[in-house]
Amino acid sequence: MGEPSRPSPALQRIRLRTELRRARTRARLTQRQVAEKMEWSPSKLIRIEAGEVGITVNDLRPLLAVYDITDRRTIDTLLDLARGSRKMPFTEFRDIYSKEFLQFLALETSATLIRHFNSLQIPGLLQTEEYGRAIIRAYDSGVAQETLDRYVEARLSRQELLQGDEGPEFFFILDESVIRRQVGGRGVMRAQLERLAELAARPRIHILILPFSVGAHAGIQGPFTLFEFEAEEMPDSFYLENPRGDSYASNDPEETGRYVERFWELEDLSIKDHVDGLLRRVAERLGEGGDDLASLLEAGAAPEAE
Repeated sequence: MGEPSRPSPALQRIRLRTELRRARTRARLTQRQVAEKMEWSPSKLIRIEAGEVGITVNDLRPLLAVYDITDRRTIDTLLDLARGSRKMPFTEFRDIYSKEFLQFLALETSATLIRHFNSLQIPGLLQTEEYGRAIIRAYDSGVAQETLDRYVEARLSRQELLQGDEGPEFFFILDESVIRRQVGGRGVMRAQLERLAELAARPRIHILILPFSVGAHAGIQGPFTLFEFEAEEMPDSFYLENPRGDSYASNDPEETGRYVERFWELEDLSIKDHVDGLLRRVAERLGEGGDDLASLLEAGAAPEAE
């Protein structure tokens, strides 16, 4: 048997910040008192305890002394967490991603189960390179080529989560409009649909389609993502983002529970079986043309003017 996989840097950082908060509480010290003892700015300690930044081994050793932690096994465990959490995922893309979205990516790489609903576009994890380029250009027609390449590089790097037999289980619910809208043209969209069909056949990737026929539904409010984690100290959470880049994340149990129930409601309304075959048929019809409004108009289906 192989060695157990090491927890992700994001999970190790959360474990470390949790233990450091507990240690400070047990030592009955305020953040201000600790900052003064360490000769730090208060913001440095606040950011460490919030998990926004890591902490070096050289900084952690004296901090543990301030907290009067002397047990060798405890010290070694915390030092190991500090080493493992220094390199957070995707920090090399700080030039294009906000702090909030980098936190989203950290959750994505740490989760054991991910649920996502989208009524606007193919999710980034599932996009082909050509589809991704077309979407980014649609958001920002003036995007520089270098920046565009960076976004595409980041999206393709994220997709490593989909490879192999191990990793999180995914549930994607896509509104029918997502697979009908011809992003990038017929050729790009057909290749994207064929890619979705291939992914839908994989054991831990579940793609569901919410058909037009269901009418109005709870997902009209917009896309959302739900994360579940195996570690007890990592509460389940959800994330909202709109095309402008505004985002909201929460691990409040009541809020998260409402979005889980919303997902289940959409799941009950969605097509679940033989989705890979359905997507291939949609791709074939797209290649043939004639099933969209533009084609119908070209064929003379528009009503005659009175």
